[in-house]
Amino acid sequence: MDRPGKFENNRFIGDKRSQVVYDIDELGEPHEHLVHELMEAETFLCFGPDTLAEARNRGYKLFAPQRSNAL
Repeated sequence: MDRPGKFENNRFIGDKRSQVVYDIDELGEPHEHLVHELMEAETFLCFGPDTLAEARNRGYKLFAPQRSNAL
């Protein structure tokens, strides 16, 4: 998936409603609609630094289908 315009420099985008973080670079086509819906709802969050460790530090969990591929 291509990174959304506002997040062209961010790999990880979190959903404030569910506390789930998506790895945009590894998100498959079947799940792209989730990020599009997240952008429309404007309930997203990026992390600084842009790492999975920082997302986890803030209480976010990696999107379940991506967990087996996590670093």
